[in-house]
Amino acid sequence: MTPWADLAAGRVTAVALAQAALADIAARDGAVRAFITVDAAGALAAAAASDARRGAGAAYGPLDGVPVAVKDNIAVAGLPCTAGTGAWARRIAGQDATVVARLRAAGAVILGTLNMHEGALGATTDNPWWGRCDNPAAPGHTPGGSSGGSAAAVAAGFAALTLGTDTMGSVRIPAAYCGVWGLKPSRGAIPVTGLVHLSWTLDTIGPLASSAAGLALAFAALAGPDAADLTSLPLPPARPLTLAGAVLAVPDEAILAGCAAPVRLAHDRCVAAARATGARIVPLDLAWNPGRLRRAGLLLAEAEAGHLWGEEMDRAPEGFSAGLRAAIAYGRTAPGARIAAAMRSLQDMAALTRRAMDGMDAILMPTAPQRAFAHGSPAPADQADLTALANVAGLPAVAFPLPAPDGGLPCSAQLVGQPFSDPSLIALAQALHERVQA
Repeated sequence: MTPWADLAAGRVTAVALAQAALADIAARDGAVRAFITVDAAGALAAAAASDARRGAGAAYGPLDGVPVAVKDNIAVAGLPCTAGTGAWARRIAGQDATVVARLRAAGAVILGTLNMHEGALGATTDNPWWGRCDNPAAPGHTPGGSSGGSAAAVAAGFAALTLGTDTMGSVRIPAAYCGVWGLKPSRGAIPVTGLVHLSWTLDTIGPLASSAAGLALAFAALAGPDAADLTSLPLPPARPLTLAGAVLAVPDEAILAGCAAPVRLAHDRCVAAARATGARIVPLDLAWNPGRLRRAGLLLAEAEAGHLWGEEMDRAPEGFSAGLRAAIAYGRTAPGARIAAAMRSLQDMAALTRRAMDGMDAILMPTAPQRAFAHGSPAPADQADLTALANVAGLPAVAFPLPAPDGGLPCSAQLVGQPFSDPSLIALAQALHERVQA
């Protein structure tokens, strides 16, 4: 889907795009359940305003008139912002999150808000309040999480661009399972004002899209400092990266041993394609225990969620599932020494990762050790083993689809880059994707 190109060429109007998207959602989302709230009236009004601007030669930019949708833990003024819970089903956002305001300033047409794993704490999007979200690329399977609705909406063709959040892989795992593109941005590159946080230390907001071009357009619209977000930072000039001559680090066998056979074969073919194009493949010199890192990150997220959400759960426990209450209760009662040790281990790994990447352009590895699994199956404990590293180190990471060696469910790779190399990293991922497809 390239609605920005169709709009620019005059092949379609924004109203026609919005009407088609809304009709498609009405016809098919009952099976997918990607959306929590659909704002048909708001979308059609925004589309009409976009057509008027374009007709007057005053379009805001390439996203003007493009239908988009937003994960339900990111505030959209006038719509519920539930964070995937029942407790906040009637809580209406009073103002837009900064990223939503920036989408509106770019002329994007917001279709509504998207289903997610409850509280953003999980990776199946089997939501007890808003329904089990299905994977359009693999019906009957999970789309991943926590941004499952964001990936499903893109994979279903409801929107070419959506927003999700990524704490330890929650943009990239759904992108991998659904066969779409996802960006976890550099920490501080995209403001998080207006996000219902799970973990203020690890949370980021990132786009999912049907193509690398969509990620690039979204990043250009969303990135940059925000006075209301003290963690947001100005962006340095991007250094161009080309696949020929790029230095890509690959984890060793011990890290990749847990990958399912098709995932590993797709990764190996991706590495071979990069090498054949002139990239220099080097081993990743990093003492890294993915499971231990994931567990430390999860403890920190649960502890921070306990601080952020605990009182609300005490007031209205019936609005949260027993599973979410138990996870956050664990974070609230964990000994301070354990939380401090987890924080120290995360800080150490962040420093070691940045040091290990000195002189290289990116790490290349599978996005997740497995492909999408059937709803109702036990969730693999290692889903976030390969994605958590980028969150802990504050680095950008792009997940992109790979051909499935067995012709089956989608496979995916990710590039983890240098701080604030996001635009160049997207372009590098696009070049590698095209080479693998050739």
